[in-house]
Amino acid sequence: MARVVSVNVGGVRTVEWYGRAVTTGIWKAPVAGRVAVRGVNLDGDDQADRRVHGGPDKAVYAYAVEDYAWWSRELGRDMEPGTFGENLTVEGVDLGALVIGTRWRVGSTELEVSQPRQPCFKLGIRMGDAEFVERFDDAARFGAYFRIVREGDVGAGDEITELPRSDGITLAALGSVTRNADPGFLERIIADSAVPEAWRDWAARQLARQ
Repeated sequence: MARVVSVNVGGVRTVEWYGRAVTTGIWKAPVAGRVAVRGVNLDGDDQADRRVHGGPDKAVYAYAVEDYAWWSRELGRDMEPGTFGENLTVEGVDLGALVIGTRWRVGSTELEVSQPRQPCFKLGIRMGDAEFVERFDDAARFGAYFRIVREGDVGAGDEITELPRSDGITLAALGSVTRNADPGFLERIIADSAVPEAWRDWAARQLARQ
């Protein structure tokens, strides 16, 4: 059964990184009870730079315990839920195989898969390793961003009911496209209205260059 293991939120903090002050909201921690999901966020959660984090297409971020287990083997240490900055730590679901546009009913909310994560240098800050961003990208364990279709609340233990979209682009495929921008796949991205506009614009630019 796919379910929520923990709900994680966190505010913005300032940390020092290579001699400069950086504001970030990547530090998330599990919270007890029900958490409201509304607007473009979860109650108690925030992002430091809304130009590249958060917003309608990045309202909720999920990461799976199965991916945590893989990273624990790779890094030789255990990690707590929220380490990757996710709002929902989930289990029993292959996030990379989700088709963009697939919906989840979880708690009293309905969420729609929107895009994979493209990590910035702040993930390196969280992991204490500036090179971790490239390592994360190489692993292709991107996690899943969601749009909020119906507001409500979520809590640890909630079952996830998937409303699949049978035909479309998976998170793993979209997340890996920057490595091999095949013209046919770029055309699929452009034509898929469930893919965020920023990704479709990027694909159009790549296709024009080719």
